[in-house]
Amino acid sequence: MNSHAKIINLLAKYVNLSKTEIAEILEIPPRPELGDYAFPCFSLAKSLRQPPQKIAADLKEKIEASAENSCFIEQIEVAGAYLNFFIDRSYRAVNVIRRSLAAGDKPGASDKYAGKNIIVEYSSPNIAKPFHVGHAFTTFLGEAIANLYEYQGANVYRFNHLGDYGTQFGKLIVAWKLWGDEKALSDNAIQELTRVYVKFHQEVETRPELEYEAREAFRRLENKEEEELSLWQQFRDVSLKEFNHIYDRLKINFDNTNGESFYSHLIPEVVKRLKEQGLLIESQGAQVVDLEEFGLQACLILKSDGSTIYASRDLAAILYRAQEYDYDLNIYVVGLPQKNHFEQVFAVAKKANFPKADNNIHVAFGTVKMADGGFSTRSGNVILLEDLLETSVEKTAAIIRSNNENMPSDELRESAEKIGLAAVRYAFLRNSRERDIIFSWEEMLDFEGDTAPYLLYTIARCKALALKAGSEKMEKLADISDSALELLVEDEEQEVLKNIELFPISLNRATVSHEPSVMMRQIMTLARSFNKFYHNLSVLRSENEDLILARLALTDAVERTLRAGLKLAGIEAVERM
Repeated sequence: MNSHAKIINLLAKYVNLSKTEIAEILEIPPRPELGDYAFPCFSLAKSLRQPPQKIAADLKEKIEASAENSCFIEQIEVAGAYLNFFIDRSYRAVNVIRRSLAAGDKPGASDKYAGKNIIVEYSSPNIAKPFHVGHAFTTFLGEAIANLYEYQGANVYRFNHLGDYGTQFGKLIVAWKLWGDEKALSDNAIQELTRVYVKFHQEVETRPELEYEAREAFRRLENKEEEELSLWQQFRDVSLKEFNHIYDRLKINFDNTNGESFYSHLIPEVVKRLKEQGLLIESQGAQVVDLEEFGLQACLILKSDGSTIYASRDLAAILYRAQEYDYDLNIYVVGLPQKNHFEQVFAVAKKANFPKADNNIHVAFGTVKMADGGFSTRSGNVILLEDLLETSVEKTAAIIRSNNENMPSDELRESAEKIGLAAVRYAFLRNSRERDIIFSWEEMLDFEGDTAPYLLYTIARCKALALKAGSEKMEKLADISDSALELLVEDEEQEVLKNIELFPISLNRATVSHEPSVMMRQIMTLARSFNKFYHNLSVLRSENEDLILARLALTDAVERTLRAGLKLAGIEAVERM
């Protein structure tokens, strides 16, 4: 048990709060002089009818009188309404390294979600449209969230809900019949489909009848008429081929790639359920569900021509997933602009008493901004993810080449590929997900900044230290004594140990909040503290053999923790930079 858990258990004996409630308010002070953990007593003041300062003082007296604290608490201080705990340095050193050695290559892993079925829907690009950098946000964020749940024991199902249905396909079918080029489709399918789609929106301004033709084409597609269905299948196949090329490069795999079209046959069941409960009402010829009680506008289920929309297909998907996967959580990793859409869909599901109606979550995220300010398929102004990745790899290769002139070309390309892709992923995951991302190559590839290259360089440094120490010394770590580990009492060593210990806590908080950035900030803080330790204290130069072994054990724990954190983010480490 780590010191965080021990503090929670100790407090639970003296305050009228559950361990979960204590964990939620127990703080990590920003500076070492304020202690390792700080317990605020404000929440106890009302029930105890005492000032929080007195509550803190009384708690200090009770805990200090307890025999339980003697082995791991060095000091307890009252600071206003806070009770600050200082962990014994020798205890922390032994406890953290022992736990790290026992965890192997899975530090912080747990069975917290064992037996839980978690669906994470992410990526979900639109068929016949380019895979642009806006799709990267949901792809990288969703993959990290899925990894976090899986790392903590959940049965995770990765869903790629492809945008392969809707009125836009009516437009595309009309556009293809008018202006499509088979040879161009064969040479570059997405580019050709984008060209005719953009042309449709240009032409419709002077030829409004095209909108009617598009609606009719989609109606025929919904009726599964041969010509429209054949074109739709062709567009879907060529698009998937392009998307899979990107997923293969990113090493992302899905368990389910059912697109919107898959759920269309289930919509009659949705409509039936809503009708049976008297929830469907007519509005200007369309069928809607009133959501005034939820403070929301009515949710459109069927258009006036009887065609379906996103909401009806998402409701059908909820029914299907509840039946087939018996999910405990159904997580949609979709941009902030869709917030109202999901509020409406979830509200309809609750009002209609759908199974698992309370188990659906929308994990929203911000936008990706470049110099041009955004993306629009209709105008043809699209920044492709593939181009962004390739540019990152090329710029990384140039940096590596300038510092390693003799590196073999194949090794250089492999390293540049890993580091370049890592830099892009990290840029999407390092900040809170609802913040917009503004790309800066200078920042992304800064080997000293808040970047993936910095983290990868730190791992490479740890690896280099182990190689320099030699296999004989490294093999001794498995049998290192407590007395050797108790030597890790310097401020720099303790800061590293503290950050290793906080890694599992960051995993839990990142998972609960669906904010991988919480974990990313923790591993960056760990890397910074390790490099400070590396520069201020010698790992391999000491007359004390036990101290050398202890510092090597600390270095080894740092490397495994950083590797685990990056792996959860979908980032692969490199052996040398």
